[in-house]
This record gives sequence, structure tokens and C-alpha cells, in this order.
Amino acid sequence: MFSRDSWQEIFETIRKNKLRTSLSGFTVALGIFIFIVLFGFGNGLKNSFKQFFLDDATNTLWVYPGKTSKPYRGFKANRRIEFENSDLKDIKENFKFFVEDVTPRINRSSRVRYKGKSDNYSSRAVAPGHQYIEKTIIMKGRFINEDDVVNKTKNIVIGRLVSQDLFKDEDPIGKYLEMGTSAFKVVGVFQDQSGDREERLIYMPYTTRQLLEKNNDKVNSIIVSFRSDLGYATALVFEKQLRLFLKNKKDIDPRDNNGIRIRNVADQIRQNQQFANVLQIIVAFVGIGTLIAGIIGISNIMVFVVKERTKELGVRKALGATPKSVIGMVLQESIFITALSGISGMICGIALLRNLGDRLEEFFIIDPYIDNITAVVATVLLILFGAIAGYLPAKRAALIKPIVALRDE
Repeated sequence: MFSRDSWQEIFETIRKNKLRTSLSGFTVALGIFIFIVLFGFGNGLKNSFKQFFLDDATNTLWVYPGKTSKPYRGFKANRRIEFENSDLKDIKENFKFFVEDVTPRINRSSRVRYKGKSDNYSSRAVAPGHQYIEKTIIMKGRFINEDDVVNKTKNIVIGRLVSQDLFKDEDPIGKYLEMGTSAFKVVGVFQDQSGDREERLIYMPYTTRQLLEKNNDKVNSIIVSFRSDLGYATALVFEKQLRLFLKNKKDIDPRDNNGIRIRNVADQIRQNQQFANVLQIIVAFVGIGTLIAGIIGISNIMVFVVKERTKELGVRKALGATPKSVIGMVLQESIFITALSGISGMICGIALLRNLGDRLEEFFIIDPYIDNITAVVATVLLILFGAIAGYLPAKRAALIKPIVALRDE
């Protein structure tokens, strides 16, 4: 029940003991503030992880040719393995259950010119499915399509920064760029969340690149996207089967780990996610430790507060106050100070996280945050323990006989 006299007494006590009240409140506010900030930084690290490691599709196998380290089937060691167009077709036909798409990649670099402006850019010769594997975002026009591949067209898709460098404010769609001794038509402009490096690339049909290079059928690497519903264990089985298939086709010893290299993005992502989760647990553990330290600080301060007021409590009991009313008075003051300070610390912590944004990006903390439920639960727990911290010493003081309390120095 609301008692005006009780609240007036609490405010009067606070006014007379400003330093004591300030210390109690600061301890509570600092504890919840540090917890919220640290927890938010943990989420910021996870955001950074997502940006750097989840930009590309996660259900992919990246297959690279290497050099054999063992002789096999009459072939000597140190033989360089090459991938060809037939490998793309064979992978699709032999792994229909697993495969969604297969795209080659041929990397080159050349001087690109447009109306007196020129610069060196890297190009990737790919198939249409590469757009979804790299999560390429088309800003204008379109990406490479099947007609471009079949007809070996000289159509290209340029990155946002390539367009910015060479075309400035001019619309690049339909314009022609000189690459080497050939002219290519710009059919699209793309952007990529991975940043500037990716946006300085130029995409073209892989068959066009092969045509320019004496009409060969060689590819640098192969990217295989598999069904996302297969699960992690099935992805590992597919990786193993694909490795054995290619080793058999290329006459590589099954025990040779150097002839074919496969990077399973799903496996890498899982390992990185585990690392990110462990990192956040560590950060949360430090935050909880800070919270516990705050609770201990509150408890110590409340012990001091009650000890300081022992004679006052003795006078109250001598005048007829019951132990219950004495405990209630101390507890009400404790909860009020803890709640007010805890909420203030929570609001300050949340406000700081919201204003940080990407300012800590150089420390790999991007858009740190804490959800409201976690912040409120942490604050309520701190208030609860603050109440307990005030209750225990108040109960001991309330049980002291008035004559003993009045003699306390």
C-alpha cells in the first residue's frame, strides 16, 4: 500500500546521505551499463562475422586443380591437373541428387579503356549461376545469361566502381569498353556487399574467354552449389564423393591430397559460427561477471548503510516499530535506489550501442546491439539481487534489541 510518509522519509534520508546514495546508485548503474555494452559488442562481433563470412552462398563447394604428389596409372608425380568444360557436364550428370548448379571461373586481368580513360581491372569469366553463388546485386541492366554462354557473346557486367571510374555520371548500359584488342558491350552494373575489391571486377561469359584464348575449353576452378536442404552431414558425404569422382577421372591417386583441393563453405561457415558463438559466450561471461561484481558491491554498501543506521533503527524499535516495518523501510529504500539506478544504466547502455553504428568497424564490431528482453531481464535481476542485498543486513539489524542498538558506535 502506498504510504506518503514512508516515501517522504526515504527522500529525506537520501537527501541527508547524498554520498552514500550516490555510491549505491553508481555501482548499480555501472554494473548494468557495462553488461549491456559488452553483450552488445558480442552481437557486433557476430554481425561482423556475418558480413565477412556469409556474403557468399553457404551451400557451395569450391573445387581447385593442383599438382599431384604421387605417381598413378603410369603418370608421374608433379603433374598439373586442369579442369575442362566436360568436367562441368560430368558433375551435373553424375550428381543430380546433390547439385543445384555448376559454374566455372576463369580469372584474368587486363587494361580496360573508354574514351581516353583507362585502368587495370580483373575479370571473371563465369556462367549465369555465378550470380546467385556470389549473391551479386544487379543495379542496372542484367547479368550474364545462357544465350551469352551459348553464343559466346562479348557482353560484360561491370562493377559499381568500374562504372564510376570510367563512366562517371554517364549511363554505361549499351556502351562499349575495350579490353585488350576486343570491344565488349556493357549489359549490366552490379554491386557486392563484400566491398570495393569485388566491385572493381568485370564479369563475362566463360565461353567468350575461352574463345579469345585460342578457343580452348580450360577453366581455372569450378564452383558447385548443392541443395541447401541436404544438411551438414550430407554435404560432407557429397564433398567426399565428388573428390573421389574427380580423382578417378583425372587419374589421381585416391591417397593424394594435392591433386584436387575442395573448399566446403558449409564446413568453414560452421567452424566460424562455432568460433563466433564461443566468442560471444566469453563476452557474455565477462558481462555476467561484471554484473555479479556490481551485486557484491551493492551488498557491501548496503551492509555499511544498515550498520551506519543501527542506532537509528534502535530508536525506531524503542518507539514501538516492529521488525517487519524496519525491514520494509530499509528494503523499500534499497529497491527504489537500485531500480532507479538500474534503469538509468540500462537506458544509457542501450543509447550508447544505438549511437555507435559502424564506428567500431575497424575493430570488427559492426552495429552492436542488445535486444530489449535481455536488457530488461538483466536489469530486473540486478534489482532483485539489490533487494536481497538490502534485506539480509536489514533483517539482522531488525532483530537486535533496542538497548544494544542504542549503544552501537
